[in-house]
Amino acid sequence: MLKLSKFRLHLLRAMYLFISTGLILTIWPDIIFPDQRLANQDSVIQALLGALALVSLLGIRYPLKMLPILIFELIWKLIWAFGFALPIWMDTGLDIYASETLFACLIGVVLVPIAIPWRHAHAYYLKAKTT
Repeated sequence: MLKLSKFRLHLLRAMYLFISTGLILTIWPDIIFPDQRLANQDSVIQALLGALALVSLLGIRYPLKMLPILIFELIWKLIWAFGFALPIWMDTGLDIYASETLFACLIGVVLVPIAIPWRHAHAYYLKAKTT
C-alpha cells in the first residue's frame, strides 16, 4: 500500500468537504422543506445527491476508504457532460439549467482528478488481488 503525504490527505478531505458543503447548501433545503412531495425523477435525483452529501462527510474522516465516492463523482459528471450536455450544446444549445449544471460538473471534472491519488487508486483498485 502506498503511503500518502499529509498534504494529499488534507487535499482529499478538502474535496469531500467541498462536495458535501455544496450539496448540503443546494440539495438538502429542498429535501427538508420541499415545495411539494412528489415521487418523480427530481425526487430521485435529490435523494441520490442528498445521500452523496452525507457519504462525502464520511470521506472527511476516512479519506482513502471513501475514495470510490470521488471516483463516482468524477464518472457521473463526465457521463453527463459528454453524454448529454455536449450533444445538446452542439445541436440546439443549452438552456440556463443545463448551462449551470454543465459549469458545476466541469468544476468537478477539473478538481476531483487533482484530489484523487491516482497511484493509490490504481494499486488498490486495479492491481490488488481479489479475495
